[in-house]
Order: sequence, then structure tokens, then C-alpha cells
Amino acid sequence: MEFVRNHPARIYAVAVAALALVAHYRPELPSALVLGLVAAVLGTGEAVQRAEDRKTAVAGAGDQLGDEHQADELPA
Repeated sequence: MEFVRNHPARIYAVAVAALALVAHYRPELPSALVLGLVAAVLGTGEAVQRAEDRKTAVAGAGDQLGDEHQADELPA
């Protein structure tokens, strides 16, 4: 579960690639099924983007805290 939390974009990329392969090699699949999967993947992409945005915001908050204390450590 930790891997999923840390690497949602990688998992999303693999899922999209797998969907493309299945759609290519199984042309007899109903179009509605494939389009439904595409819609679900696009919705998942939004969730992945939000997770990545949260990680970036947390990392940025940590950088700001480090900047405040960095001035105290500079030699005079």
C-alpha cells in the first residue's frame, strides 16, 4: 500500500499502457466497454494529479521551514 501512495503516477502509466494493449490486441471488445475504461482511467488521472499536487505542496512547505532556519546558520 505504501508503494501505491508513493508512486501513483507510475501505476497510472502502467494501467493506461495495459488498456491500450488490450484494446489493440482484442479488437472484438465492445466499444462501450473500452470507452468506459477510458473514462475511468481519465478520472483516475485526476486523482493521481491531486495526489502528486499534495506531495508537492508538502515538500514545498518543508522547504519554507528550512529556509527560515537556514539564515540562523550562516556565518557572520
